Amino acid sequence: MVAAQAHLDNLTKPRGSLGRLEDLARRIYAMRRGQTPLSVSPALMLTVAGDHGVAAQGVSPFPQAVTRQMVQNFFDGGAAINVLCRSTGMDLLVVDAGCAGGPFAAHPILLDRRLGNGTADLSLGPAMSIDVCLAALRTGIELAHDAADKGYQCLGVGEMGIANSTSGTALYCALLGLDPEVMAGPGAGSDAAMVRHKAEVVRRALAVNAGHLSAGDPVAVLAALGGFEIAVMSGVMLGAASRRLPVLVDGFICSAAYVAALRICPTLGDYAVLAHASAEQGHGRALARLETAATDHRPLLHLDMRLGEGTGGATAYALLRCAVDIYNDMATFGAAGVDAC
Repeated sequence: MVAAQAHLDNLTKPRGSLGRLEDLARRIYAMRRGQTPLSVSPALMLTVAGDHGVAAQGVSPFPQAVTRQMVQNFFDGGAAINVLCRSTGMDLLVVDAGCAGGPFAAHPILLDRRLGNGTADLSLGPAMSIDVCLAALRTGIELAHDAADKGYQCLGVGEMGIANSTSGTALYCALLGLDPEVMAGPGAGSDAAMVRHKAEVVRRALAVNAGHLSAGDPVAVLAALGGFEIAVMSGVMLGAASRRLPVLVDGFICSAAYVAALRICPTLGDYAVLAHASAEQGHGRALARLETAATDHRPLLHLDMRLGEGTGGATAYALLRCAVDIYNDMATFGAAGVDAC
């Protein structure tokens, strides 16, 4: 970090004048152990889909079938994540971690990593077993390692899964000691009554799974309250960090996966880039709980987004490209013949 700052301070600008772009450049330089030129291209977005048994509790205004319909929309290229990945230059793959309805037909951007036809209802007991949760984590790690082996220099994660904001809320409450009533939000568009109902369902989930949560083991918490797509995303983040790649973390749901992964391996914080501040009310509260750590948990963007899919990460990727280009391509004071500040 010190070496990176010395280079940035010798570029033709007042020291620190590019703010958080300089922060990003320093972090990426440190991730790569000083190998230059810096690069975050090519980049891959992994949008992971899975269904949740808790959808049966009426916690979403959309039926569970929408998960599958949206995955097909990803295949057809018509979703926001498709558009934003094309706009900012990220490749996109869609991971079926366990959507209801069985496997999808083969497609060029589909990775079939199914763990089942959706999780069990977390308000009645654990969403999945420890063994399945570990398999999901390993799946995500393997996806990240495979991407690194193919030459990707940056990864992003996104999600699709009706009722996954209920799972994410429960994870935040269990891992960060937050209250369901202040963390539950509208998700895909719930009205106030449904949000209150969601909070009650989360409170039931915390109570019924209390025995699995009491030891504070993050894998046990993830198994009890998570989703297949959430656990796979946690694994992708850990796998990216293990290969010293920056990983873009999207909004509310992805950040819940991040908190779980961070509890498993705190070093992850050095490699994760929080893409944006979700408009979901609990996101800011959760990130505030993480601010006591050494890692900077300030999101890059504040755009009132709350879609998911990885859309915030795809948008923020442009900033990582800007950061490394500044580091690589700006002239030094000496080369430009400009008096140093």
